[in-house]
Order: sequence, then structure tokens, then C-alpha cells
Amino acid sequence: MKIHEYQGKQLFRTAGVPVLEGHMVTTPDEAAAAYDKLGGKIAVVKAQIHAGGRGKGNVIDNPDQKGVVLVKSAEEAKAAAEGLLGNKLVTIQTGPEGQTVSKVFVEAGCDIARELYLGIVVDRAGSKPVLMVSTEGGVEIETVAEETPELIFKEHFDPAVGLDGYQVRKLCKKLGIEGAAAKSAYKFMTAMCRFFVDFDCEMAEINPLVITGDGEMVALDAKVTFDENAMFRHKDLEELRDLSEEEESELRAKKAGLSYVKLDGNIACLVNGAGLAMSTMDIIKYHGGEPANFLDVGGGANAAQVTEAFRILLSDPNCKGVLVNIFGGIARCTTIAGALITASKEVGFNVPLVVRLEGTEVEEGRKMLAESDVDIINAMDLTDAAKKIVAATA
Repeated sequence: MKIHEYQGKQLFRTAGVPVLEGHMVTTPDEAAAAYDKLGGKIAVVKAQIHAGGRGKGNVIDNPDQKGVVLVKSAEEAKAAAEGLLGNKLVTIQTGPEGQTVSKVFVEAGCDIARELYLGIVVDRAGSKPVLMVSTEGGVEIETVAEETPELIFKEHFDPAVGLDGYQVRKLCKKLGIEGAAAKSAYKFMTAMCRFFVDFDCEMAEINPLVITGDGEMVALDAKVTFDENAMFRHKDLEELRDLSEEEESELRAKKAGLSYVKLDGNIACLVNGAGLAMSTMDIIKYHGGEPANFLDVGGGANAAQVTEAFRILLSDPNCKGVLVNIFGGIARCTTIAGALITASKEVGFNVPLVVRLEGTEVEEGRKMLAESDVDIINAMDLTDAAKKIVAATA
């Protein structure tokens, strides 16, 4: 689950991570009032969307309008907000269609001496969270990793213990931080690592992380993603979810108890089991096709879930065909076959449908489909299924 920058900074503040004062607003007049309330000479107006690269992004209808604007008066704050609110902002992470800006964050300026990068993710290979820092603040970390990976410094830490002092000292030495800034770095980095663990984050990123002229480390950005599987421990975080920023089909799937991720291809996939779903997408690509989604209906799928799954798949205008790949275990092939027949009657299949069944009661399931009036293309194995759906959608 993603949240906005202003929400991330609210959580940072409660966790003891230094941030600047700021106000989220939804109208240009509110932006002007927020500037006055901050009481400084400069402020920054930032578009609030679930995508990075806002500073270099621009509004579709006005390329000169950037997603992050430095302002020096209430009038300038109002104008910046007018240029962003209700318009689509295109960044390196949104794609060419952009994302609509419905709120902006007006934040106080500060005396910036240095810009750094800080990010925390879970290192699956190392079985621990890893803190990453770099001297290249303000630059997309993907670019740094590709062009100058030697400028990214890492420290793994035990989630039960947190970041140790010696690890902070190692990172400070590599970053060239000393004196008062090093003391601030210890408080900042250890607090960020505690925040990451306490809130079950998948990622916490600050770019740029700044050191002020007084040697204080401050989060000038906040990009936070939480582990959906841990949200039962954080019921209060659900209210931070911005549904307008999320894919509608993914929200529908979640409500139906389905694991679904929309992709850019034209071959929809309906599979039971995450590993099998990944394999299905891989073999579609291997045979020259492009998967339109990841969809795991789970082991206990019923007719209602399968029907809703087809509604979601067929609502995608890019969908030119559907591959159903089922290995009957907990969910028997007869159950899936019956669900397919029900879904056909309620939804109607207007694109080629390739079905591969295997596992418990497979012969009975195939017989049910053969005796039904559902227009399907049978496949005996996964390779056969992939070849047939690619051919049918060519």
C-alpha cells in the first residue's frame, strides 16, 4: 500500500524523523493561505501523486509546469497550485498518460548545504532489511545504480535490534559526514530503521535527504510503501489509502479475494497459485505473447470469484484473449469447470478462451466443459496452451 509524501512525513514526525513544516491543500486559495501560515520567505509546492520523479515531471497540457515548484510569495504559491490541481502530471514513473493531481503539499523552505539519498528495502537474498545511502541525492536511484553503483553504500540490519552505531559511523565516513552532522545522522538513520520495521514497510525512500547549514539531517521527501500482508496489524493506516490513486480493477479484485496486478499486454491470465501464475506469464512471453495481468484465484476459488475474475479481465480494453491455467488440488477441476460454465452464462466470452486443466478430477472437468455450450479452445499442457492463445490473439 502506497501513501502520499505529506502522509509519510506525518508518520516520520511521530517516529522522531526530522521533517519540515508543511500543509496539504486542495485549492489554490488554500495554497496561498498555507504559504502565509508557514511565515517564511520561500516555500515549495509539490504535487501529491503516487509516483516519483515529480520534480522533473511536467503537466501534459502545460510542459512548463513542473510537479515541484519553488515559490516566494502567496501569489506564486496560488499560481503553482492552479497549474497542478486537476491536471495530469507526467513523470518517469507514471507513463505517458500521467496521473491527475488532486492535492498539493506546501512545505517550508530550508538552508540546504548537501543533498543525499536514503532508502530502506527488504533484501530477500540477505533475509534482512538493508539501508542504502548515496551522495547522489536528487537523482533517480535507478540511474545511480546503473551508471555509478559504487556511489551506493549499504548496511543490512537485524529488524529486532535496529541499526548499530558502528554502521552509522561507516556510512558517515563514506558520505563524508562529520561533526554535528554525524550526530544528527545517527539519530536520523536509527529512527528511520525503527520506522521501517515498526510499520511493516516494503520500502521507505527519501530523495533528497538534506543536511542543512546547521548540520541537521532533514527528510525533504517521503516515499513509503507498506506490506499489504501486514495491514491487519495497522488498521489505522487503512485510512491513509487514496483509492483515487489505485487501479480500479485491482481494487475490485482485492474486494473479491483475488490477487491481481494489471499489466500492459493483451493476453489475460486466470490461474490458481502464484507460482503457476508467474510460470504462465513467462511461457506466454516465451512464445511471443504479452500477458495482460497477474491473476491468482487461489486454491479455494468458487463460481462467484471466477465470475468476478472474468468481469475484471474482460473489462480491460486491451484484452484480446484469455488463458485459463488450472492445476486442481484444493480446488478440483470439476469446481473450476462449473465456475467457467457459470461465468460464461453471466459474463459472456467475446474473446478467444484457451483452457488447460490438470489435477484432481481433470477428466470429469474436461467432460463438463466439452458437454457445455462454452466456446473454448482445449489445451493438454501449458506449452500447448501458450502456443494456442498466442496464435488466437495474433
